Amino acid sequence: MAPSVEPRDDAKTEQEKAIDDWLPITSSRNAKWWYSTFHNVTAMVGAGVLSLPYAMSHMGWGPGITVMVISWIITLYTLWQMVEMHEMVPGKRFDRYHELGQHAFGEKLGLYIVVPQQLVVEVSTCIIYMVTGGKSLKKFHHTVWPDSKEIKLTYFIMIFASIHFVLSHLPNFNSISVVSLAAAVMSLSYSTIAWTAALAKGVQKDVSYGPSSTSASDNTFNFFNALGDVAFAYAGHNVVLEIQATIPSTPEQPSKKPMWKGVIFAYLVVALCYFPVSFVGYYMFGNSVDDNILITLEKPTWLIAAANMFVLIHVIGSYQIYAMPVFDMLETFLVKRLKFAPSFKLRFTTRTLYVGFTMFIGMTFPFFGGLLGFFGGFALAPTTYFLPCIMWLVVRKPRIFSLSWCTNWICIILGVALMIVAPIGGMRSIILSAKNYKFYQ
Repeated sequence: MAPSVEPRDDAKTEQEKAIDDWLPITSSRNAKWWYSTFHNVTAMVGAGVLSLPYAMSHMGWGPGITVMVISWIITLYTLWQMVEMHEMVPGKRFDRYHELGQHAFGEKLGLYIVVPQQLVVEVSTCIIYMVTGGKSLKKFHHTVWPDSKEIKLTYFIMIFASIHFVLSHLPNFNSISVVSLAAAVMSLSYSTIAWTAALAKGVQKDVSYGPSSTSASDNTFNFFNALGDVAFAYAGHNVVLEIQATIPSTPEQPSKKPMWKGVIFAYLVVALCYFPVSFVGYYMFGNSVDDNILITLEKPTWLIAAANMFVLIHVIGSYQIYAMPVFDMLETFLVKRLKFAPSFKLRFTTRTLYVGFTMFIGMTFPFFGGLLGFFGGFALAPTTYFLPCIMWLVVRKPRIFSLSWCTNWICIILGVALMIVAPIGGMRSIILSAKNYKFYQ
């Protein structure tokens, strides 16, 4: 089947243009290059950074440093590929991940390959951020008022969700740019607090960097789960094309130039957040570190309270970044396929129901550590580590055994291996957590 694409941007009817002007991804194309920076930082540097010292404790120094650095390089490379492929067809922009998939694999097959993966990534990430936001709010409350009555995590998740029942009605990416900027600043802030507070605390007495369990099977499963944590931390590619779609583009000044400039700055911020937190946190606490390093750091009280509030603000922005493409898919389906008229009522109903759904699932299954490992491997690894490489091979057709061909195949092999082993460790962690779990506590 020959690949097919949507009509060229300059060949669309007035009705199609009107719908594009209403849909969240294509309604505004006046973003600057620095929008790319903070949108990408917000999408990538989520609360997963706080679990990286814990992931290091299950991988050890050698494998841990290797996995962290190689993941940084591979994901930067695959992100570059997506930026380059955004406008590979003259007169056409692939504004959404699935549109690029349709161009590479064919109209139907592209949808079947990309849309389920992208939806799993974005919906699962929103659910995880519901849990993270609730836990950060609870931790902040407990830190500031340690003697107050215990409040269920369920209620804190509901409080966090109430924010999104309001913010989710902002129409498009550019309208959430202030929220995203605040979130990006917060991510750098709480990451810096995490590693500097750990450094101030110093190397703990009887610190151990050896295997965390005497059981070889436990260590193997924990290693698999740690790979999923890393995959989750580096995943932001699901919204890259959607972010680039907000940047204006002309034949003389294609969007890939400002987009790539923003990506470079974003990845420098990622390195400043991830590497110090991972390595300093693990060096100071070894195997005794919790799956969220802020839990390990109890003092100074005011600083840990501030860090948890920063995490909360960041996760608010991250939730919106991942929810916006889901809103776009839902609204596109309702308007283009089911022929609903674009309206505030349609948008209000759709988005309110989505926020309510993610809140309900988050309250029901708040297994934070296991969720990171499971979804990091199962859902985020394909769309981040190797699907862009497969599309590059299909579309660009580099010469066999050339540098580009070999690089892409190495990424594909490593990504597939990650996709297979990481969910195993994550699922085991979820099962162990579920044994003693009581609903809505």
